[in-house]
Amino acid sequence: MSVTENFLTAAEEQEIVQAIAMAEKNTSGEIRVHIENHSDTPPIARAREVFDSLKMYKTEARNGVLFYVGVADHTFAIIGDSGIDDVVESDFWECTKDIVIENFINKKFKDGLVLGISRAGERLKEFFPYDSDDTNELSNEISKG
Repeated sequence: MSVTENFLTAAEEQEIVQAIAMAEKNTSGEIRVHIENHSDTPPIARAREVFDSLKMYKTEARNGVLFYVGVADHTFAIIGDSGIDDVVESDFWECTKDIVIENFINKKFKDGLVLGISRAGERLKEFFPYDSDDTNELSNEISKG
């Protein structure tokens, strides 16, 4: 098994997918998690590459959020599309990242991601509330590279 496959158990992955679904239940925003073993690219730049490859920019309100994890590299990044970036305070992603990393340091990978996803979902709900005709524009499944 690769380092990526050992990062989370199947049950933990399902809890993360459920956290994404719960966060998205109250917002038109979209949240994804991407986990990969290694990248030579710095984490924030790699997150942008993954964001583009997952076509997360195709949300109607440009309100997609990506949680990127580089397992072997011990790297992590969160990025939001322009719609959400334009309305959250400048340190929102950094503060959310701190919460996730605090849990990662204690080997609580699932807990960190769930807390970060929940926090992002709350902020998305504030600026992009759920509408009755909202559709799930992006998969909630964890992508792996």
